[in-house]
Amino acid sequence: MEKFKQIGIVIIGWAFLVLGVLGLFLPILQGILFIMIGLAILSSRSEMIKRFLKHLEERHPQYHEHVEKWRKKIRSWFSKDGMES
Repeated sequence: MEKFKQIGIVIIGWAFLVLGVLGLFLPILQGILFIMIGLAILSSRSEMIKRFLKHLEERHPQYHEHVEKWRKKIRSWFSKDGMES
């Protein structure tokens, strides 16, 4: 069951990234928002994405605050008791 959860998180993260890239070209989607959510989800799985988010934090702190807020919210969804850990 844990393996399915891991795979689901990766699939959801990549889906948000794809929606974000599409949103950069389509006016109805908020591309940057979807990209940030996808990065927040995938940051628990990839060192490269963690480094990118660190760079984002240094360069654009206002975006990093949004990523951190979403990361906490998403972690609470996937925690066993529904509370933030």
